[in-house]
Amino acid sequence: MKAMILAAGKGTRMRPLTYALPKPMIPMLGKPVMEYLVEELARHGFDEIMVNVSHLPDRLERYFGDGRRWGVEVGYSFEGYIENGEVIAEPIGSAGGIKRIQEFSGFFDDTFLVVCGDALIDLDITTALRQHWQSGALASIVCLPVPKERVPNYGVVVCDDDGRINSFQEKPSIEEAKSNLVNTGIYIFEPGVLDLVPKGVEFDIGSQLFPKILEKGLHMNAISLPFHWIDIGRLSDYWDASMTLMRGRVRDIKMPGKEVMPGIWTGLNVDIDWDSVRIEGPVYIGAGSRIEKDCDIIGPCWIGSGCHIESGAHLVRSILFEHTRIGSAGSLREAVVYGRYCVDKDGNTLEHEGTELDWVGDARGLGSLGYVASASG
Repeated sequence: MKAMILAAGKGTRMRPLTYALPKPMIPMLGKPVMEYLVEELARHGFDEIMVNVSHLPDRLERYFGDGRRWGVEVGYSFEGYIENGEVIAEPIGSAGGIKRIQEFSGFFDDTFLVVCGDALIDLDITTALRQHWQSGALASIVCLPVPKERVPNYGVVVCDDDGRINSFQEKPSIEEAKSNLVNTGIYIFEPGVLDLVPKGVEFDIGSQLFPKILEKGLHMNAISLPFHWIDIGRLSDYWDASMTLMRGRVRDIKMPGKEVMPGIWTGLNVDIDWDSVRIEGPVYIGAGSRIEKDCDIIGPCWIGSGCHIESGAHLVRSILFEHTRIGSAGSLREAVVYGRYCVDKDGNTLEHEGTELDWVGDARGLGSLGYVASASG
């Protein structure tokens, strides 16, 4: 079966992480978020997967290659151009990207699935596919009910008792919302839906294709199944999702490494002064990392491979990407450190006047990559 992973966005709301990584490549428990999607698709028999790429496409294509590691075939469709040797990203919309693939080769010749490359899901895709076929719809949207107070954060789907979609509301107020079913960005389409997408123009699934389907009176179905859906559209979502995963609250997603004591996992070849370091799990410490004496590490914390935490440093509910070095006066609370960037869980920089600064750099050498603010409190 065939699937499409949407991965062409620039990820502006996830900066600074997306300055050097396309959003689907942002690691969750040490591996790219899109890898979880590929694994999930493979489990349900989707063995031909197209991915549209635009922002930093080489990073994604080099990692996933042709897909053979996961027992699938993966192909790519680049959206952009090269000017003076530089790759310029130019996404053409979620529906536009699918249309380009169809115009090129007619790839989508049967029912196909569309998922966003920046979300973690444990959906029973096989059951969703069955419900789509039973409905006889041209297009189906996988929906989830959310608490009433969260409705204004999402696109709302309004349907009848049989699941036929009648209308949409984009982030309505609590008072105006006609439903608490929200669009998760997971779609099942019949190939005929692409006849409604114009050629060669930017075209979006949610804001343009779906209204067009309703306007023409065609059948669109809502599928509501219980599953975990973790969207990392913003840096705060990424931090929340990481905390959730480290606490073991998502089915079939476990901490990597070896559990050396309750709630503490490590990779290979770590150097830790266990007698003097205070660690409260869940905490992961990556391969080749060193944690000196008198450090405090309060989980959930993720310490990537090759990190160096100097004596006296304090980490509370934070995420350190690989090769991060935290100096002895460093104090991080609910922060993300990536290279020379250090931000709080909402994406705000922790560097500001009056804040105690401590050196943070690449643990593999002496060259400073920047500074990290003390964010204790």
